[in-house]
Amino acid sequence: MELNVLRADPAGNITLFVLDPVPAGDRAGLAARLMAGSDAEQVGFVCPPVMGGAGRLEMAGGEFCGNATRAFGMLMSQRLGRPSRVQVEVSGCSAPVAVEVDWSAKTARAQMPLPRSVRLLGPEGCTGTLVDLAGIAHLVVEDVPPGLDFFQRAEPLFRDIPGLEAYGVIFLDSKRGTMTPLVKVPAAGSLVWEGSCGSGSLAAAMAQSRKSPDGPFVRSYLQPAGTVEVTLIRREGRPVSAWIGGPASLDPPVAVRL
Repeated sequence: MELNVLRADPAGNITLFVLDPVPAGDRAGLAARLMAGSDAEQVGFVCPPVMGGAGRLEMAGGEFCGNATRAFGMLMSQRLGRPSRVQVEVSGCSAPVAVEVDWSAKTARAQMPLPRSVRLLGPEGCTGTLVDLAGIAHLVVEDVPPGLDFFQRAEPLFRDIPGLEAYGVIFLDSKRGTMTPLVKVPAAGSLVWEGSCGSGSLAAAMAQSRKSPDGPFVRSYLQPAGTVEVTLIRREGRPVSAWIGGPASLDPPVAVRL
């Protein structure tokens, strides 16, 4: 089998886009083979749009990924002659998502789904903020050393969330001002310390802005391989709009034989 594959780099969250049609049932296994021996953290499959978007991206585990959305919007903009704004469809989202591309700055920003719920919760001995973004959820904790053992302690918190395709723990270091994301996609069989995480960045902003006044809350999250900026607008104590942005780049497609 030979497939055309494009490597995207949205703030270090390396993503492979498979440009040829692949049956849904074959995607998880194919994604694992593509990621093996590469620096990729996830794989998405480019599909025909079904809701009027410029294109459709379906992640290997059916999850939503904010960073992949930013890079996919850049790809669709490139195909359409580089307009500054496109609407794209992404797995885990029930409506098209707006992506704005600044080609001169080599950045892309994507509108993000707002959370279904934000709750103070955590494993025994620790209180964090559980942010349910519908399809993906994150537990945000501050000043907890990043570790697989803590993730495993927190994992039962996600079991009763309906429609969840992916979940993670976002470790914030308040002294260093850094963020370390560990994300699991059960259907793809992956558990990855990500270079950066778009939805995790949004979850962190949701957690840290809970007591902020109305208006814009803007925060840049420095992560192991890149920085993601979140712009969150709050009105009457609630989030009404959210975007994530940052650097993004696309490599030329290559033919991969599997």
